[in-house]
Amino acid sequence: MSSFNLNAISPVDGRYSKQTELLSNYFSEKALIKYRVKVEIEYFISLTEIGIKNLNHWDNKFNDKIRNIYIEFDDVDALEVKEIEKTTNHDVKAVEYFIKRKFDEMKIGEFSEFIHFGLTSQDINNTAIPLSIKDFIPHYFEKINLVLSELDNKVDEYSDIPMLARTHGQPASPTRLGKEFKVYSVRIREQLNVLKTIPHSCKFGGATGNFNAHQVAYPNIEWRNFAENFAKKMDLDHSFPTTQIEHYDNLARLFDCLKRINTIILDLNKDVWQYISLDYFSQKINKNEVGSSAMPHKVNPIDFENSEGNLSYANSIFEFLSSKLPISRLQRDLTDSTVLRNIGVPFSHTIIGLNSTLKGLIKLLVNKIKIENDLKDNWIVISEAIQTILRREGIDKPYELLKDLTRKNEIINKNTFENFINSLDISSEIKKELLEITPFNYTGI
Repeated sequence: MSSFNLNAISPVDGRYSKQTELLSNYFSEKALIKYRVKVEIEYFISLTEIGIKNLNHWDNKFNDKIRNIYIEFDDVDALEVKEIEKTTNHDVKAVEYFIKRKFDEMKIGEFSEFIHFGLTSQDINNTAIPLSIKDFIPHYFEKINLVLSELDNKVDEYSDIPMLARTHGQPASPTRLGKEFKVYSVRIREQLNVLKTIPHSCKFGGATGNFNAHQVAYPNIEWRNFAENFAKKMDLDHSFPTTQIEHYDNLARLFDCLKRINTIILDLNKDVWQYISLDYFSQKINKNEVGSSAMPHKVNPIDFENSEGNLSYANSIFEFLSSKLPISRLQRDLTDSTVLRNIGVPFSHTIIGLNSTLKGLIKLLVNKIKIENDLKDNWIVISEAIQTILRREGIDKPYELLKDLTRKNEIINKNTFENFINSLDISSEIKKELLEITPFNYTGI
């Protein structure tokens, strides 16, 4: 860990920086500037393609050259923009002036006034930011799919392991361990399908969303159609009408969906943590690791706890973002601007959490003996099966019969049920059917 990371205030850029360094390509200050430059350049190129008289003599051979301004954007360029910002005290205007400098260096300064032509800063921000999120999301899917793959491995590995279920913390009708892992796999996939349908929306319409400046300068151009085509060019959906800012409704949907997925994984973390505490699982041991500074025997479920903490923190920020961003006074206030600078934080803590869950799942070792012993000690759970078959056979008040049997202050075991079944006034075939029921085979479908 470098001295820079050791002095970082946020663990995202400090303790966990190795896990989150990829995200700096999308959510850092440099990344935001680069995406702004990209939007400005692509907007300028689009202007040259719609028949504006002043741009008729633009030579398309320069398109690749000016695209290289953002393609080859580096730390030196970012620092130059930040230096310009010291004078402008406006981050997007600094980007405009930076690009104009580049145009001058390329001897095409005569076209520079069409950089940021007719725009407000939010046309740039509300296109650059959703573009950065859209570009990052495939990395999120790559990570969550690794978790799903490991969950699926557990589903297959544990598919035939009967296990005592617990409702309200008490012994309940048996289940299968693999099925319990499949519950989470299915839940996550259902939400990922929702996530894939949420559009990445941008705003592009001038100072108050009406293309005022564009329309007054070139009234014969269909500016809304231009903006829609430009959004498609950036692989984004164009929001219209808007105020000065994008209304963030789809962004809120995205954050809410990510929060739901995190919540499902939180549920998984807590269940696996509980199973470990029940000794249903042990964990692969690294002999060099220390579980407790005081108790040498400890092997703690720290991966699931670490994930729980990070996902809970991520969700608190996703919740804040989804409830705050869609609200802005009249045609615009500035509160969204500073808030949007933090969108990389919940994404980062989500990735950290997913990494920890994945690590924990890989380390799990199932303790079949403990699981089997819990079933042997809880024959009481087949009472549901017996009373249900007796209902089927028309026996009077079977629920009450089993209630009286199983709530006695004594040990309930296999012999208890055998004696009870044999005492019933039912056919030998039904007795045989009942006697074949055990906690190990009463696991449903």
